[in-house]
Amino acid sequence: MLLEPGKIVTGTVTGISPFGAFVSLGEGKTGLVHISEVALSYVKNISDFLKEKDEVRVKIISIDDKGKVSLSIKQALLEEKKKNSASAAPAARVPKTERVDFSKKSNGEPLTFEDMMSKFKQASDEKMQDLKRGMESKRGTSYRRSSSSF
Repeated sequence: MLLEPGKIVTGTVTGISPFGAFVSLGEGKTGLVHISEVALSYVKNISDFLKEKDEVRVKIISIDDKGKVSLSIKQALLEEKKKNSASAAPAARVPKTERVDFSKKSNGEPLTFEDMMSKFKQASDEKMQDLKRGMESKRGTSYRRSSSSF
């Protein structure tokens, strides 16, 4: 297999060190995934993310004159995610929020600026209430603390 920068390949983790993971790419070739290139989030301990003999998809970042191969799991993930989102059919994409038209009354007449602002404020307040209710349910207690003293 020809290794070249920019190519995404599959490899096997052969070793873990505090600064990264060594990945076997086959045909006797090994590369290093630096700890900063292991995941999309911050990695404090590489063992939390990888183990020896894990199969991983990596992007070849560079190959220096001595044959040292630099790899990235993070860039491979980002590239594959971008590729998958671009190939998704537009009809399959679902908007995250419903759009509200603040510019017209229910009978189709245009609203004044003050009316649009009032409608926007009302929708915004409703969304904030929903968010607060969601936070309260996650915490298991009331969002506002009582002011009683012990």
